[in-house]
Amino acid sequence: MRSARRALTLEKYAQMKLYYFPGNASMTPHCLLEEIGEPFELSLVDRTTNAHKAPEYLKLNPNGVIPALVDGDLVLYETAAIALYLADKYPEKQLAPALGTAERAQCYKWLMWCTNTFQSTILMYYYPDRWVDAGNTEGAAQVKAHAEAKINGLVDQIEAHLSTTNDPWFLGSQFSILDPYVMMLCRWTRVFKRPARDLPHIGAYLDRVLARPAVQRALRNEGLQAP
Repeated sequence: MRSARRALTLEKYAQMKLYYFPGNASMTPHCLLEEIGEPFELSLVDRTTNAHKAPEYLKLNPNGVIPALVDGDLVLYETAAIALYLADKYPEKQLAPALGTAERAQCYKWLMWCTNTFQSTILMYYYPDRWVDAGNTEGAAQVKAHAEAKINGLVDQIEAHLSTTNDPWFLGSQFSILDPYVMMLCRWTRVFKRPARDLPHIGAYLDRVLARPAVQRALRNEGLQAP
């Protein structure tokens, strides 16, 4: 088996180890590891017991968020950074355009947009209480409503981008690190009044991403149902 679920431990392994929780931001590197096809391990960081705030996990990621990736002596966190590392470590998999090209620049742009603009905003939707004083339920509701409105506009940007091409993947004809990232973010809108999957170009695009065997394996290993 390429992957095996294990409880959180800090032993060093020769193969890569991804610290994850089902459906969290670890989904992107999980999908990429499945695409790459090299042996790796999954280590569950159980958010339901606050394992992501436990001292042993904070040694890996002092921010107390998921994911973290261990590759030998390298400890890496931030989903976008892990995605780029995997693309560069396995260039033969062509998960990112060649260095120094305009296509690579576009990959950087969209990757930073995913993490700095989309993901940071959707976190405000799911955790609005972090942005107001304790007990301010009205303020939290306003933060959540404004975050959803902004995310709707960001989803429209994805729809517009996909409408300009007949290529199957986000960056063109080649599947890349952007595809599981965009899929993951769109998945997080499934509780919105207007989920991303309801837009025509995004809906067809997500069907293509979800049909990939590597993505199906990642969902299955995390115990998640495909939409």
